[in-house]
Amino acid sequence: MPKSSAKPATPKEQPLRIAIVGTGFAGLGMAIRLQQAGIEDFVILEKAGDVGGTWRDNHYPGCACDVQSHLYSFSFAPNPEWSRMFSPQPEIWSYLRKCADQYGLRPYIRFNSEVQSARWDEKAGLWRVQIAGGRELSAKVLISGMGGLSRPAYPVGVRGLEKFRGKTFHSQDWDHGYDLKGKRVAVIGTGASAIQFVPQIQKEVAQLDLYQRTPPWILPKPDRAVSDFEQRLFRRLPLAQRLFRGAIYAMMETRVLGFTVNPKIMNLVKRIALRHIHRHVKDPELRAKLTPDYTVGCKRVLISNDYYPALAQANVDVISSGIREVRAGSIVGQDGTERPVDAIIFGTGFHATDPMPKGVLFGRGGLDIVDTWKDGPEAYKGTTVAGFPNLFLIVGPNTGLGHNSMVYMIESQVNYVMDALRKMDAGGVRSLEVKPEVQARFNGAIQARLSRAVWTAGGCKSWYLHPSGKNTSLWPGFTFQFRRQTRRFDLAAYVAEPAERKPARAAGPELLVEMT
Repeated sequence: MPKSSAKPATPKEQPLRIAIVGTGFAGLGMAIRLQQAGIEDFVILEKAGDVGGTWRDNHYPGCACDVQSHLYSFSFAPNPEWSRMFSPQPEIWSYLRKCADQYGLRPYIRFNSEVQSARWDEKAGLWRVQIAGGRELSAKVLISGMGGLSRPAYPVGVRGLEKFRGKTFHSQDWDHGYDLKGKRVAVIGTGASAIQFVPQIQKEVAQLDLYQRTPPWILPKPDRAVSDFEQRLFRRLPLAQRLFRGAIYAMMETRVLGFTVNPKIMNLVKRIALRHIHRHVKDPELRAKLTPDYTVGCKRVLISNDYYPALAQANVDVISSGIREVRAGSIVGQDGTERPVDAIIFGTGFHATDPMPKGVLFGRGGLDIVDTWKDGPEAYKGTTVAGFPNLFLIVGPNTGLGHNSMVYMIESQVNYVMDALRKMDAGGVRSLEVKPEVQARFNGAIQARLSRAVWTAGGCKSWYLHPSGKNTSLWPGFTFQFRRQTRRFDLAAYVAEPAERKPARAAGPELLVEMT
């Protein structure tokens, strides 16, 4: 017989137990805990060429954390080397890379492997994951560590923006090769990123036009260098650093009282913020532009010592009347004033309330997760979603914070997932799926609490709120309450399918067993 010219079929990769998406705090924290538990049958999918997530991607001038780094770090991996109380981006990114190396995670990471889609295969009980470049893998469990601040948002409906012939970029995609010195620069947006990079570029540019829709409340930043003595103390006496971390945590946690318990408490914070404005902004007209008219905390409270002084400089104009149109080399304000511009920088934040683009994640029956979230994302304990078996979201809906460290929330969710994996093993469970009524009841309670919180009742429109009006971003209470809820995996809230099923009758439905 003549030889066939067809190439032999490439054998499919054996299904993995776990696939993790992302190498920020969430993905790395999850992987480290798996290793500590002796689980090695996992892979981490990373779209870029190095670890770091948000702290790799955001490298704009002045980028830093607004939570003290002794708290904004893994509890099991303290770093006595922080140079400042609020560490700059390069140090945090370096810390994450060090964690990846220290715990030997790099062999588990597939770099340059952006997930294009993931589909639940009901028959096989597996997640089929399509990766950039036509690659595919299968895993019994899919864990998303992508977070809510990973997709940059751009202004919508700005007339003529496509006609602009100068330089444009988002703060997350900062172009360090573009020299801003002597340029006329327009910054659109006044959120957390803008208040950090505006003071840095103000010193270089010829003219800076800051387009502000709503001014943020800004408090003084209690930042300072960490002394050599403190670093030596933390290295030699780790207990001292743990106690310091605990003190920071307790102090931050008290802020919940003003956010969710009694918003009137925020009047005390308002006095501090107003003094901060008056101290640095002497011009009454500019001061009026920069003074918010909503309750402190309704939008994200920001901290900075150099933002107001930068805006008071002669080469800065704050425009609060909006943009009428963008032309090839200028921006025309709503008042008709045309301002020449060489570059536009977008400080317009992220798609926080729709973190998952459509066409990526498909559950039972091929249902797109976005289609289940018509009124905004929701999950059970921010971690599991009805109709999506064996899927765990870290930094999922309503796990964000306005007062404390997200790393604390991440570690709480990781504990929850680890206990779920243990119970799956112990009970011979093939798949777990939260009951729809449990998810609905949980989110009903969450929204009821949020309706009374300052984020909803404070008189502003913020990125915390979905277009439906729901706050899909924040946890409405103390972080220790969330940790208590996620301390153990509550199997009774789930439908569990056993690994070995009895053959179904000819026309009968697939058997699902509720395990308690």
